[in-house]
Amino acid sequence: MKQETAETIALKILVWIVGNDEILPIFLSSTGLGEDDLRARAGETELLTAVLDFITMNDEWVNDCATSISIDPHDFLKARQSMPGGADIHWT
Repeated sequence: MKQETAETIALKILVWIVGNDEILPIFLSSTGLGEDDLRARAGETELLTAVLDFITMNDEWVNDCATSISIDPHDFLKARQSMPGGADIHWT
């Protein structure tokens, strides 16, 4: 997957997060961002990488989000691997 495609997926996930009243506060707390910061940095690669890292922490979030935005849930990890530092992820 190309980084541009991964960033598009991450933006769609971010929109889903922002629209979810339960998950948005968790995301903001985990990133240390405020809502204004989030708006200002929404297109930055670093933030989009954080979105992918965040969503993939919870299988239920992945499945709910994937269903909502009509994306294969496996594409979330593929997108993360396409972003800077993605090749460095080790699950062992």
